Amino acid sequence: MTENLSIRYVNSPISAEFLKQVAAERFGDMVKVVVDVERKVMAIGGELHADEEQYLLENGSTQTNLWGINIYIDQPLPAAIEFDSMINVRPSQANRSRGVDNEELRKKIIEIVQLLLTL
Repeated sequence: MTENLSIRYVNSPISAEFLKQVAAERFGDMVKVVVDVERKVMAIGGELHADEEQYLLENGSTQTNLWGINIYIDQPLPAAIEFDSMINVRPSQANRSRGVDNEELRKKIIEIVQLLLTL
């Protein structure tokens, strides 16, 4: 894990402008995000999904509830969400890809993102 002091814990709505500032710090047009589907919170701004995952684990999350996505800041929701992260590869949870294979789980992630982002 790399040390990453720029990870933000998101448990209340943030603005599109704030998300753009976070994107500008790393990738320009995209922000890596890990969503906790149980607690309905996110970690944003890390260099790696694994860093954000570790941050959430240290702050009370359970690994089975954490899913990695990317959000492209110049697109509207839900099109802005890309389900692609190495932390999502979990054969023990019937998820064998970097995406999120379960449609209901994808919908839940989208709902949480829409609650926490005002794009």
